[in-house]
Amino acid sequence: MAIQTVMVIGAGQMGAGIAQVAAQAGLKVILRDIDQKYVDKGLAGIAKLLTRDVEKGRKTAEEKAAILGRITGTTDLAPAAEADLVIEAIVENLDIKLKLFRELDAICPAHAILASNTSSLPITQLAAATKRPAQFIGMHFMNPVPVMKLVEVIRGIATSDETYAATKALAEQMGKTPVSVNDFPGFISNRVLLPMLNEAIFCFYEGIAGVEEIDTVMKLGMNHPMGPLTLADFIGLDTCLYIMNVLYEGYKDSKYRPCPLLVQMVQAGYLGKKTGRGFYTYNPDGTATPMVRK
Repeated sequence: MAIQTVMVIGAGQMGAGIAQVAAQAGLKVILRDIDQKYVDKGLAGIAKLLTRDVEKGRKTAEEKAAILGRITGTTDLAPAAEADLVIEAIVENLDIKLKLFRELDAICPAHAILASNTSSLPITQLAAATKRPAQFIGMHFMNPVPVMKLVEVIRGIATSDETYAATKALAEQMGKTPVSVNDFPGFISNRVLLPMLNEAIFCFYEGIAGVEEIDTVMKLGMNHPMGPLTLADFIGLDTCLYIMNVLYEGYKDSKYRPCPLLVQMVQAGYLGKKTGRGFYTYNPDGTATPMVRK
């Protein structure tokens, strides 16, 4: 099927990034969030990134204007009736996602594909909330979306070959490299990544080394562009804990047990960069001070 109109639900960092790459691919995009202030923030973020591309000579001013002209913001779900594909990029909460997909299923045209950008939740379970499980699929983009090339394309148990083919072609049209993944907790990316981050937190928790030392070992020794504790702060410690719990519950294996320090930090509201404090404290002058264990 030809996908011409894409609706993105959620105008946060991930949703706005997905909307941007879809518009850059020539698609008509509807960007929806629950409050106009979030829609406006998402659109402003897209405009800022495109302005930077123009300043660096990667795009022309005309191309920027054309991309922005293909994106419409809304707080209404009704425009889903126009969409060939809807990509959900809201909070990583199963009940909230299930409710959204039930609503979308009732609004979207019969041919429309429903996709979730979930980083860990079961695609099969999300699809079962709809009357179109054959037209349901996972599209797990990486952050930041305009830069990262990977998209995990996750087939639920009922996902049809036609839905997979259309989604794979769309990802390629967006300039991404789609990788086919089966529906298991954490898929590939987070099943490998999050236990590594969790183990780095255990190293700090057990007093093996300090925050900067752990990050330096992985950057210089393993050639990682960012240390694991910095990355955990960037992802959000609440998100890290949520995914670890999904893995722990999904596999019933103690190797996925969240580090007690991660649990404690989330309970304290130390969620990483978004709250200004995690394994680093993010200072107003742009510097970051590593946490010290008492």
